[in-house]
Amino acid sequence: MTKQKKLRHSEYYDMQPVFDKLYADSRNGKIFTGLMEIIGCEENIRLAYRNIKRNGGSNTAGTDKLTIKDIEKLPVEQYVGIVQRKLMFYKPKPVKRVEIPKPNGKMRPLGIPTIIDRLVQQCILQVMEPICEAKFYERSNGFRPNRSAENAIAQCYKMINLQKLYFVVDVDIKGFFDNVNHTKLIQQIWHMGIRDKKLLCIIREMLKAPIVMPDGTVEHPTKGTPQGGILSPLLSNIVLNELDWWIDSQWENMPTKREYRCEIRPNGTVNKTAIYGSLKNTTTLKEVHIIRYADDFKLFCRKRSDAEKVFIAVKLWLQDRLKLEISEEKSKIVNLKRHYSEFLGFEIKAVRKRKRYVVKSHMTPKAIQREKDKLIEQVKQIAHVQDRDDEAREITLYNSMVFGIHNYYRYATMVASDCEQIHRAVSTVMKNRLYGRLTKKGHINEVYIRENYGKSKQIRFISSKTVAPVGYVQTRTPLFKKKKVCKYTPEGREEIHKNLGINTSIMLALMRIREPRRNVEYMDNRISLYAAQYGRCAVTGKELWLEEIHCHHKLPVKMGGDDRYSNLVIVHRIVHQLIHATAPETIIAYLKDLQPDKKALAKLNALRVMVGNPEI
Repeated sequence: MTKQKKLRHSEYYDMQPVFDKLYADSRNGKIFTGLMEIIGCEENIRLAYRNIKRNGGSNTAGTDKLTIKDIEKLPVEQYVGIVQRKLMFYKPKPVKRVEIPKPNGKMRPLGIPTIIDRLVQQCILQVMEPICEAKFYERSNGFRPNRSAENAIAQCYKMINLQKLYFVVDVDIKGFFDNVNHTKLIQQIWHMGIRDKKLLCIIREMLKAPIVMPDGTVEHPTKGTPQGGILSPLLSNIVLNELDWWIDSQWENMPTKREYRCEIRPNGTVNKTAIYGSLKNTTTLKEVHIIRYADDFKLFCRKRSDAEKVFIAVKLWLQDRLKLEISEEKSKIVNLKRHYSEFLGFEIKAVRKRKRYVVKSHMTPKAIQREKDKLIEQVKQIAHVQDRDDEAREITLYNSMVFGIHNYYRYATMVASDCEQIHRAVSTVMKNRLYGRLTKKGHINEVYIRENYGKSKQIRFISSKTVAPVGYVQTRTPLFKKKKVCKYTPEGREEIHKNLGINTSIMLALMRIREPRRNVEYMDNRISLYAAQYGRCAVTGKELWLEEIHCHHKLPVKMGGDDRYSNLVIVHRIVHQLIHATAPETIIAYLKDLQPDKKALAKLNALRVMVGNPEI
């Protein structure tokens, strides 16, 4: 089944229609003033828990030492009440500053809010995102649903191959996340139509939350958005959205005196050839197109003289409008016919092929070296394992690293030669470090490796475990995001997501049942199980009505069981009673009502054994 997790979560808590309406209203230019009511509703708060509970960062403690494990033990009413009170009288707790290494050897500062502050940010993000998505620019690709680096690379290739634009302005904003102007950001949110003053005050408080530095000192920021905050990626896109539309207005959407008939292609894009021809022939406008991924963007121009003027204009515009400085050393104009231009770990150039120029792209030298070092380090880990289980884990991690390299960089036209370069260095270390353990003979047990790497002669085996070949990869054409795909319209969701094939009214009624003794983790997993089992009993397979639904702990809590998804199962009320029944007359009476077949009885007995009861 085609499924997107966050869309499925929105269905569990009946928030998708609300988000769809926010998106549609935003497209129509509506002004939003009552958003706090949606942000603070119980369903949105429970959805926030659902969306972040399995994030890797949720197990990282903030300054209050609490993690998601402390939240999942709370009763639903208590959890919802805590978040609602926090929203009502919002004062963020200090943010913990940590530093992680960047690929260039420097350190990247991250701000880790407390888990409650993260949940508050998630509640706000869920409501703000559909409003902002309706206002964002088409070629803004970073930190947005259903968009990726692949789409940005596809757009770059189109500029070179089809539009024949060979001059690129590379602009690097100096310390973007650390220098965002708070007042300007609040104004931009206001102009997007988000005019709930209570919400704007909460966002301002978030931006000004004190930061506890690694040495224990406390800083009070006057600018910047903390990297690590859940809301920060959306806020960064809001900041640079103004730049996107300003660049767009300089050429692509420049008004013309007369109307031109533009063909609408089958994929939904508009052919503006007539308009562009008129602008070229009758004006002195500079042709410029922007492609952006977060704070990393490129401006494609047709002539060097245009690129030089655009470079100066963008530099001054960023200073005057957004109060941002550019890095003079890293910002430059590149002629793609002569030099490579770097973007998102790729280096791109235009090379002559017969009578035209086409894209030639590689992994950047830094990316090659970085991936090479990581794989060599992992080979050393495999060489120093303690036992077979440890060895299997380390080989699996190595393979996942290889898959990651191939899946991300396969859109480079010369990725095969780049990965072959990595392979030569890694295989030398592998032969030296794993001498005697590495063999060419073996059977590929892993389905993914067999399907994608089965024909490679570079495959090796360690203790019957397959080692994926880093040098075996084929380039792929990067794809654009389909025009109609959108997570906030029913027709836009059709290609990326299928609706639940169950009785949603029962699921939503189940979600709204109040059980004061049950914690938030149990209540959340119960809905997931109902959807995963298509509303049917796990033992009998029969569809359940609301009053028949019971959620059973496979391993009882008193025997050490917990409320995790894997320890729960949805069963019929009578099945649940049969699992725990011990009196013979009770068992006979319930069996008479249930009348299970041989298969159902086997499932029932398996559940009885787990709770310590004999088979029937």
